[in-house]
Amino acid sequence: QVQLVESGGGLVQAGGSLRLSCAVSGTIFRLNPMGWYRQAPGKQRELVAVISSGSYTNYADSVKGRFIISRDNAKNTVSLQMNSLKPEDTAVYYCNGRYGSTTYWGQGTQVTVSS
Repeated sequence: QVQLVESGGGLVQAGGSLRLSCAVSGTIFRLNPMGWYRQAPGKQRELVAVISSGSYTNYADSVKGRFIISRDNAKNTVSLQMNSLKPEDTAVYYCNGRYGSTTYWGQGTQVTVSS
């Protein structure tokens, strides 16, 4: 059974940084692409950043220049370094990965940015 487990969320002041990590277990296959999504209260889930197995990346305009997505293919992990955090970054952040036609999701980790 494929599982994605996020860690690293928490409470931070505006301007601070957090690093989220996501570990994949239950498969020897590489999920591709992998990404981070977020969902704020009352809003739809939105893409934050995505990375391919070849490390090609794409970011939402709202986080460009502040967030960096990376992955370790050998360890089957993906990370999101979040800098210069803003209160509007407050949301539950979800790790996501695809294998073939199947998309897998983590359980989510809360990120709260206080002003």
